[in-house]
Amino acid sequence: MTEAPPHFRVAIIGSGFAGIGMAVRLKQAGLDDFVVLERAGDVGGTWRDNDYPGAACDVPSHLYSFSFAPNPHWSRTFSPQPEIWEYMKRVAGEHGVYEHVRHDSDVTSARWEPDDNRWRITTGSGTVTAQFLVSGAGPLADPSYPDIKGLDTFGGKVFHSANWDHGHDLRGRRVAVIGTGASAIQFVPKIQPKVGTLSLFQRTAPWVMFRHDRDITRAESWLYRNLPITQQIARKSIYWGRESYILGFAKNPRLLSVVERLGRANIGRSVKDPALRAKLTPDFRAGCKRILMSNDYYPALAEPNVDVVTDGIVEVRPHAVVTRDASGRETEHEVDTIILGTGFHVTDPPIAQRILDARGRSLSEHWGTGVQAFRGTTVAGFPNAFVLAGPNTGLGHTSQVFMIEAQIRYTMEALKYLCRNGLDRLDARPKAQRSYNDMVAKAMEGTVWVSGGCDSWYLNEEGRNTTLWPTFTWNFALRTRWFDPHNYDLRVDRARTRGARRSTVAARRPRSGV
Repeated sequence: MTEAPPHFRVAIIGSGFAGIGMAVRLKQAGLDDFVVLERAGDVGGTWRDNDYPGAACDVPSHLYSFSFAPNPHWSRTFSPQPEIWEYMKRVAGEHGVYEHVRHDSDVTSARWEPDDNRWRITTGSGTVTAQFLVSGAGPLADPSYPDIKGLDTFGGKVFHSANWDHGHDLRGRRVAVIGTGASAIQFVPKIQPKVGTLSLFQRTAPWVMFRHDRDITRAESWLYRNLPITQQIARKSIYWGRESYILGFAKNPRLLSVVERLGRANIGRSVKDPALRAKLTPDFRAGCKRILMSNDYYPALAEPNVDVVTDGIVEVRPHAVVTRDASGRETEHEVDTIILGTGFHVTDPPIAQRILDARGRSLSEHWGTGVQAFRGTTVAGFPNAFVLAGPNTGLGHTSQVFMIEAQIRYTMEALKYLCRNGLDRLDARPKAQRSYNDMVAKAMEGTVWVSGGCDSWYLNEEGRNTTLWPTFTWNFALRTRWFDPHNYDLRVDRARTRGARRSTVAARRPRSGV
């Protein structure tokens, strides 16, 4: 007789901010019957994996953290990657999350089994089942590799910035960097002084603003440790300052002309060569792509060992990257190392290929190109499943952790409602999901993210923005503050209510309500 796999009330995929935050809230509610399925050997998600030189957050430290776990020990106003990862590990340790984590457990499939009212989840370390599934994989979990002819024939070293090869010595190398997104503008200035030559292949020039980064003073740290309200004030001030950006991004994009003037001034301060300035000046409205921040990107590009290449790449040969200009003339750029700064699978997350409904149809197939969810969190046809950092919950102006916490609160409210009312299953109603996403699409009209004249990773193949929330984040927080049962089909699994596990959970109900 085959032994049944371990069963849990909740299974969480991933241990980044979403997975850790969900685990902490479950424990605070008194529900310890959960597992965190992590593919790597430690928690941390994208902040564990992206350890390239110069990796840092572009949202101020006090806001890019959990509301329930302020950190008075940040060293800078914008946190570097090692500090963020250490913070996440500390939160996980202090809240007892590690005891629930199964490391080296990459989820290969999660299939809904309606007869047993559970998810069967297959991982690299074995199979588990769970009544509820929470995906915290996130949009920055899986690197995107460009489809360039001949890339697999290159004779030198190739790696993605999200999988940085620290064992590859870049000193004196002829390096090609493909991509000019948020990662590239951080690592390019760090490697430029070491390499022999650096060819930066730029498809679109980003808007890059001056970053007001500095050390946090001893006096500030003392205040944050001894008068926590001062850090709360700093956090709220940053939050509302960032929310004001929506006035330009979503309400009146003409206001962004001020931002564009600042961006051009930032280029002018560091780049004196008119031809290079022209290459680096964007031809679209600020905010259409993510606005980046750096104080050393432009100075690095002005150095004599750097060449900014704007001609399109046509192929990679064993020793070179080949480009073609507007007249059709091809140029070989001899290099021995290629670093890909080409982003992530944001609009087509691989985890969606592994989450299957009762018929075996994947979430990815269910979506097609029309990625959507109800309140960005639940998907009709996928019962008892919650997607954190889901469709249209991304941000172009402030902390993603704020949105993740709002979704976690909504998920917890759903679980509490089911428990209080003796229910075991929820499934978003298709009509409610359509109405919600029609509202999101309507709100997106006229925003800089769809009318700014650029082709960004916010957009899917059809040019629809399925990534970002289109207005103020406090609006999303209000919409997800309470569970709305009228938008769901709710059912009782009578067989489970007679089970011992159900009795155990019910016995905990007076303590937590979950």
